Amino acid sequence: MDNFKYSIPTEIYFGKGSIEGVGEEVCKFSKKVLLVFGSDRIKRSGLFDKISELLKLSGIELFELGGVKPNPRVDGVREGIGICRENSIGFILAIGGGSVIDCAKAIAAGVQYQGDVWDFFVKKAVITSALPIGAVLTLAATGSEMNGNSVITNLETQQKLAVGNPLLRPKFSVLDPEYTYSVPPEQTAAGTVDIMSHIFEQYFSPTPDTYLQDRLAEALLKTCIEFGPFAMKNRNDYNARANLLWAGTLALNGIIGLGKNGDWATHGIEHAVSAVSDMTHGVGLAILTPAWMKTVLDNKNVEKFVNLARNVWGVGDDGDDMIIAQKGIDETSKFFASLGMPLKLSEAGIEKRLLPVIADKATEFGTQGSFKVLNRDAVLKLLELAF
Repeated sequence: MDNFKYSIPTEIYFGKGSIEGVGEEVCKFSKKVLLVFGSDRIKRSGLFDKISELLKLSGIELFELGGVKPNPRVDGVREGIGICRENSIGFILAIGGGSVIDCAKAIAAGVQYQGDVWDFFVKKAVITSALPIGAVLTLAATGSEMNGNSVITNLETQQKLAVGNPLLRPKFSVLDPEYTYSVPPEQTAAGTVDIMSHIFEQYFSPTPDTYLQDRLAEALLKTCIEFGPFAMKNRNDYNARANLLWAGTLALNGIIGLGKNGDWATHGIEHAVSAVSDMTHGVGLAILTPAWMKTVLDNKNVEKFVNLARNVWGVGDDGDDMIIAQKGIDETSKFFASLGMPLKLSEAGIEKRLLPVIADKATEFGTQGSFKVLNRDAVLKLLELAF
């Protein structure tokens, strides 16, 4: 286990009615707030009106940026930056899932920067200041509510890139499982895959002696396996939604990755896939994760796959580690399929001619992964396997 420093200043308000203190929290930072949201689902559910009322009662002036896409666009980020500058806005409140929160983070980073916000994502600039943000979470998936990461898509350049900085951590996040009741089954499925993929990216690490982190990761995976399908069929089950929501936060707030080096190749490759296709992030991860597992599995790292097979999927011991490992990979694929996820890129509408383009984009800033390093040719082979 490596040395680490751990500090997460984000305050979490979890449970029924936890939205009630949102006005008091926002007032700590500003009396002018930009509300960032995606679809009209939050307005139809009454959540948007509820939040607006609470903020207005606290004397807060509201501005809106709606229509954030599932793969948030840099054009929307630029629009939000303009609204903040024109109105001297001092706080951003994201209402939605990870895409909305990521968009809010990028806006927060860009308001006080004199260049174009995309500079941060192509590594031309470093974030040195950001407006404070908060989040009201409505989807269990990305974990963006408790970390400093933001992923944004540039349609003009066909790039989907990430930036991370402690300044982008939300000051507070409201996690009320009841606000996820309206999430349709297909989005619950994609969110469950996203959570599991975040866990896999940290579970499969080259760092030795991380027993505790690995057992925590396995518990979170089993939670997703237990409650993801149940929440799809029982949309208003509070216990299922609560377990899934908190699992999504714990999967990417840093706790299971402390003292170890994560892989993140699957995410890097999926970002390239969805950059050229606008594919739902969880769908791309469901396709690529088993292909990545098959690509990197070898005699040197088989023990980690055996642990996954035995501890998470309950695969029995037949004496051959490689067979056990492969069964664990097969169980992963079967579970994703049971959620209604496609298992091939071709099934999801990707044309084979795009595979070299995707491989180029996935490796434009270097190789992918640390559990096993993948160069451009290795990424292309993985994509062909996933096709």
